[in-house]
Amino acid sequence: MIEVKNLVKVFQVDGKEFKALDDVSFKVNDGEIFGVIGLSGAGKSTLVRCINRLEEPDSGQIIIDGIKILSLSPEELRKERKDIGMIFQSFNLFMQKTVYDNIAYPLEISDVNKDEIEKRVNELLKFIDLEAKKNAYPSELSGGQKQRVAIARAIATNPRILLSDEGTSALDPANTQAILNLLKKIVKEYKTTIIMITHQMEVAKDICDRIAVMESGKIIEENATKELFRNPKTKITKSFIKNLKDEVEEEVINAEDFKGDVYRITYANNNYDKPILSICMKKFDVFINILSGNINKLNVDSVGYLTVEIQGSKEERKKALDFLVENQVNVEVL
Repeated sequence: MIEVKNLVKVFQVDGKEFKALDDVSFKVNDGEIFGVIGLSGAGKSTLVRCINRLEEPDSGQIIIDGIKILSLSPEELRKERKDIGMIFQSFNLFMQKTVYDNIAYPLEISDVNKDEIEKRVNELLKFIDLEAKKNAYPSELSGGQKQRVAIARAIATNPRILLSDEGTSALDPANTQAILNLLKKIVKEYKTTIIMITHQMEVAKDICDRIAVMESGKIIEENATKELFRNPKTKITKSFIKNLKDEVEEEVINAEDFKGDVYRITYANNNYDKPILSICMKKFDVFINILSGNINKLNVDSVGYLTVEIQGSKEERKKALDFLVENQVNVEVL
């Protein structure tokens, strides 16, 4: 388990203090993919750099499997870092080394013998489906291939934890999806724990078990991915979700154009198979007009949204809304 407690990081900018991290706390379970999402400047990259102590926090604690990372000596930290892999937006490959040698590098500096290195590198080349590029140089690879090599290098020493700092943001949609599938495969086969730093909600929704939303150095919201999509609490989270390119496009609705009250309702897998709105209309003296809808497919679930107009007396509308909430449908007035 990874536990971050009350983490603070302050930078001096033009003679003034700037809190890049402001009392940040969260936990990540073993084998979990935990997303940290936020706009540029939210503190995401500073956070991930503090976790492996590329940046030194000013206060707080980082505990990994019971080990207090901030208390480690330089020698102890080097040993612990063997269990923490990292991938970056810019790939960070050695341009003068072949694909094979790039992947072999962390094993070489860990004094692994040559036969074991060869066995592990060939295993990883097969794992990332780049056996044919074994002797190629980074300049001969596509962006997606470079990131696959970077991931293979990051997991070469069998780390328990993988940190991804905007690892897909330089890629096109097809390569992004390929990298996400590879990361899922790593979790499944190697039981790795992943922290995903991203500004792309489409990435977070596709791969993360839980998501934390950062703004101005603080975690302002955290929840299981399905619950975050079903019932977002903060303005910025709602904005991230609203701006997604959905599998089914949703029309922009102006509530003032309709006689009845207009609501956005959110439902998850557990009530997909129930005709909730039909039951609601039969049960109460209301008419529900569906104005638009969309669906977000998540890592293991889906969340659907409908914009509806509800007509009827105030009392009957209230009963209908209470019924929807009781059936785990989130309701928001537009």
